[in-house]
Amino acid sequence: MSLGGAFLWGFVGTVLLTTLMSGAQGLGLTRMSIPFLLGTIVTPSRDRAMAVGTGIHLVNGWLFAFLYVAGFEALDMATWWLGVAGGLLHASFVLTVVMPLLPAFHPRMVSEYFGPTANRQVQPPGFLALHYGRATPLVTLVAHLAYGAVLGGFYP
Repeated sequence: MSLGGAFLWGFVGTVLLTTLMSGAQGLGLTRMSIPFLLGTIVTPSRDRAMAVGTGIHLVNGWLFAFLYVAGFEALDMATWWLGVAGGLLHASFVLTVVMPLLPAFHPRMVSEYFGPTANRQVQPPGFLALHYGRATPLVTLVAHLAYGAVLGGFYP
């Protein structure tokens, strides 16, 4: 396993994924901001949440890169299409499992069953993160496919 390759391409893939997601948010295709969601888990400051969440997201990108690389090493090959397959699996898991569970462990997120309170004001994403816009699943899928393609295509 090439640690340097995993760190480098995990960083590049995460920057690309984050750029695609942020660009889609700026264009009004989605309201979801992964850095904001992650940041508000650890800080009540909405301003600071973006900075903290971006750091958490970068570390998560590296951790996921090691999972992808472990898969490449187990299969003894790394190709862009294998990375895209990993991105499809990754995005599917995030959208169908992680997003609906997020209110259960996010201290500032409203759940599907209880309304906002003084401490819980972040809207829950819902299944496929559809509460953040109808294009959110597609944007999330494309960004994760790009992440996987970078890892699979460039990992040594």
